[in-house]
Amino acid sequence: MKKILWCLLVAPFFCAAQSYSIKPLNESAKTSIRGLSVVSDQVTWVSGSNGSVGKTTDGGNTWTWMKPKGYEKIDFRDIEAFDDLNAVIVGIASPAYILKTTDGGETWTENYKNADSAIFLDGVSFWDKNKGIIFGDPINDQLQLLKTVDAGKTWQDISANLKNNMAKGEASFAASGTTIKTLADGKTWIATGGAVSNIYFSPDYGQTWQVFKCPILQGENSTGPFSIDFFNGKKGIVVGGNYVKDKENTNNVLLSSDGGKTWQKPATPVLGFRSAVTYLNSKTLIATGTSGTDISTDGGLNWQHISDQSFNAVQKAKKGKQVVLAGEKGAIYSLAIQ
Repeated sequence: MKKILWCLLVAPFFCAAQSYSIKPLNESAKTSIRGLSVVSDQVTWVSGSNGSVGKTTDGGNTWTWMKPKGYEKIDFRDIEAFDDLNAVIVGIASPAYILKTTDGGETWTENYKNADSAIFLDGVSFWDKNKGIIFGDPINDQLQLLKTVDAGKTWQDISANLKNNMAKGEASFAASGTTIKTLADGKTWIATGGAVSNIYFSPDYGQTWQVFKCPILQGENSTGPFSIDFFNGKKGIVVGGNYVKDKENTNNVLLSSDGGKTWQKPATPVLGFRSAVTYLNSKTLIATGTSGTDISTDGGLNWQHISDQSFNAVQKAKKGKQVVLAGEKGAIYSLAIQ
């Protein structure tokens, strides 16, 4: 009671809750953005349809748009950038490509190509600047796994490391490139959906794997987890739902406190289908999708809807505070906190 009276009478400024909104950084480009890599408060890279890659080095005030020559029709669903010069982009479907630039996008090197008609790459994540992993939908019931130890110059197929076959109708989603999560100590989580939903976990840079059930909405080819994030080795979250019914919020967000082994529903869920989620700190999270954006300030237990605008991806700067959202028609926004 004393604290409440102090907040009301003495220092309402210090006790006022933060408010959240979004503001535009870029609103017009002929591309659907799903790949997003926020390096710092100044440097952000995006990638998307029509062979498009975008970059800002001034916090989003201006953007440079490029199309790697010879790949103008490729859908680059994910991107991992390390600074303003070095980035890796992933073209998902047959033929699937992995390209790398070391000169800020002036030139690109093709470091992987797969023309198998069944290939479909879903996302890329790096443990550090040299070691990274890409995963894709199953071929002959086997999840596809690629690993690099030289910053994306070469890629090794490590699919055989995962001994478990996937179920019929089980796959993943490349809606935001975030159905995979890595931590610097070698931990990796991959979320699958469709007919059934599982979490594939590796504690050792993809050498060995465990499988955990994920009780999120599932059973149809449009349902499951569309994004996964872990704040540390224990605390994690998945979001998703049914992308063809994006305003429904039945069982579309779950929390874990044991590294993904078990999952629980929050008290108040996100408002609809969500294709991306990320921790801003241990308590604050943001989730977004085609039916809007939500914020949680209590570790994911309760969610507040802050915008109805459609986005595909959201990410916080690896080094900094900038939070960027991206989506259709080149829409790029930042989260404003007041």
